[in-house]
Amino acid sequence: MEFKLIELTTGKESGSVSVAENVFGVEFNESLVHQVVTAYMNGARSGTKGQKNRAAVSGGGAKPWNQKGSGRARAGTSRSPIWVGGGRAFAGHNRDFSQKVNRKMYRGAMRSIISELGRTGRLVIVDEFKIDAPKTKEFKAKLANLSIEDVLVVTEGFDEYLYLSARNLYHADVCDVASLDPVSLIGFKNVIMTQGAVRQLEESLA
Repeated sequence: MEFKLIELTTGKESGSVSVAENVFGVEFNESLVHQVVTAYMNGARSGTKGQKNRAAVSGGGAKPWNQKGSGRARAGTSRSPIWVGGGRAFAGHNRDFSQKVNRKMYRGAMRSIISELGRTGRLVIVDEFKIDAPKTKEFKAKLANLSIEDVLVVTEGFDEYLYLSARNLYHADVCDVASLDPVSLIGFKNVIMTQGAVRQLEESLA
């Protein structure tokens, strides 16, 4: 299958580029994408919440007062959750939120997302995406040529100038193929890929 190749400086079609059908032309699997995206986001959770239960707080070894005769409620420890300074009822503990996703599922979800971006016209392929200096103004001018906003730019390798130029923009981001993930792909309305990035994706997702 083929995609239009867009000239970055003019924003007009300059030809076409042939892409692999098994990467850019698969059916959208919503349940698979949901499972992989959820697992990826859960893996980023720190899981460091923690409180002390009645066994973990200090003190409370002695019975506060006699069982009978004081007129007060029976109490065996001052570290009860209903006491000031007591332990937390149903205390939270550190936990691991990560979910297992095998390589076949991950690649299938990536192919599904990329193919859907192409079908809906949200994937733009350019010959290359480079700027001469780390200038946000120059980066925005490149996007203006394409009339695109809210975009993820995917390059074949890390480009420091592009990264520095885009980091102050809320609705734009830059990443290379090695750091591309499903959450980034669905987090932006449009995706711009260079030809080199397309070839790398074909190799890694085939």
